[in-house]
Amino acid sequence: MSACIWRVRERFAGSLFTSSTSLIPGEGLSKMLPASVALRLAAFGFRPGHWLQTTLSNLTRCRQLAASWPQYPPGSSLDVSAMLGPEPSEVVLKEPSRRDPRHSSLLLFPGQGSQFVGMGKGLQKYHNARQMFAAAQKILGYDLLSLCLNGPEGELNKTVHCQPAVFVTSLAAVERLHHENPEAVEKCVGAAGFSVGEFAALVFAGAIDFAEALYAVKVRAEAMQEASESIPSGMLSVMGQAGSKFKYACLEAREHCKTLGIEDPVCEVANYLFPNGRVIAGNLQALEYLQQNCRKFHFLRTKLLPVSGAFHTRLMASAAEPLHDILKGISIEKPLISVYSNVDAKKYMNSKHIRQLLVKQLVMPVKWEQTMHAMYEREQGIDFPDTYEVGPGTQLGTMLKNCNLKAWRFYQHIDVKLKDETEEE
Repeated sequence: MSACIWRVRERFAGSLFTSSTSLIPGEGLSKMLPASVALRLAAFGFRPGHWLQTTLSNLTRCRQLAASWPQYPPGSSLDVSAMLGPEPSEVVLKEPSRRDPRHSSLLLFPGQGSQFVGMGKGLQKYHNARQMFAAAQKILGYDLLSLCLNGPEGELNKTVHCQPAVFVTSLAAVERLHHENPEAVEKCVGAAGFSVGEFAALVFAGAIDFAEALYAVKVRAEAMQEASESIPSGMLSVMGQAGSKFKYACLEAREHCKTLGIEDPVCEVANYLFPNGRVIAGNLQALEYLQQNCRKFHFLRTKLLPVSGAFHTRLMASAAEPLHDILKGISIEKPLISVYSNVDAKKYMNSKHIRQLLVKQLVMPVKWEQTMHAMYEREQGIDFPDTYEVGPGTQLGTMLKNCNLKAWRFYQHIDVKLKDETEEE
C-alpha cells in the first residue's frame, strides 16, 4: 500500500490538538489517566479518544483529501471543518499498482540506547517538530526538549526519560526528512522500530495518535524502570562467531547463579541483532559469568550495556500489566503501511494484534535480524528500496549492513543534531 501516511495523520491532527466541541468526547484512556495528567492534556486540547471520530471515517476518502502537506494546528482555536476544506465534487479511484522498489522507501526507528545529549539540536526550525516537543511537555509534565538538548546525561539515560525522548526525537526526524525529501516520506511502504521505536513506527503508519502513543510510552518506561529496580539485572552485548554457543552459555550462566543461591535465575537472548550478534540479558551475576568465560563459549567480544534492567526477558513481567491496561484504553487502527513486529518479525494485521504483541514485546526477545530478512529478502535481480533511519544514532544502519549489505547500500541516516541552525523554516 502506498502512502502519504505522514500527511494523512497530520491532516486529522484535530483529534490531538483541538478543543472543538463538535468532536465526540473521548472515553477509555481519559478514564484511566491520573487527574494531574488529564488536566495537562485538557490544557493542551488533547482529546484521548478515537481519532477517526471526526467528520471523516472512510479511510479511502482520507487519502483522497490528503493532497497537500498541512502543518500542526497552531492552537486550541482550530476549526477542524475549515482545516479539511470542501469535499471534492468528483473523485476518480484508480486501482493500486505495485511500486517499483527503487521508487519506494522503508523507515527504521531506533530504540533505547541510541539517545545522546544534544539530540534534537537544529530540528526546532521545523514547525511540526516544535509542536511535538510542546505536546510532549504537556503530556509528560517536564521539558523534554531541554533534557534532550542539555541533559544532564545521567537523567537522559534513565529509562523513564530516554524512551519518551527517543520516541519524540525520532518522529521529529521524520519532519526533517519530509522537509528535505518529501518524496521519501510519501513513497514509504513499510516501517519497523526497535523496541520502543515500534511505537514511533506505528504512529508514523497511522495506527496510533501521537499523544496517546507518547502517554503509553511514558507508562511503559515507568513500569520497566520499576521492574528493573526490583532485581539487579542488566544486558550484555555479545559479538559471536560461527561456533558461538549462545543457548549453552545462558544455561551455564543460570546454573552458576543457582550455586550462588539465586532462585529462578534469568539469562537469555533478549535481542537478535544480526548474524552472530546478540544481546543477552538477565541477572547481573549471570552476565558477569559470561564475561569471565567468554572464550569457553567462543565469544569474540562482550560489553555491558548502560541500561538498568534485563529488558525483553521475563524479569519485565511486572511491567506488562500497566502497559496492557493503557493500551486497552487508547484508539488503535490497522496501520496504513506495513509495520513489522519485534516479537515475530511479521506484519501487524489489526488493532487486537498490535495490543497483544506490544505487551508481549516486553518479555520476548527483539527479533531484529529476522525483521531485516523479512523486509529485505527478495528474488535475485529485484532492486532494494531506499532505507532511512530516523532518530538518534546509526545502530540500525550497522545492523542492516551486517544483515544485508546490498540493502544497506541504499541506506541513509537522518541526523537529529544539525550543525547549521541559522536557517529558518
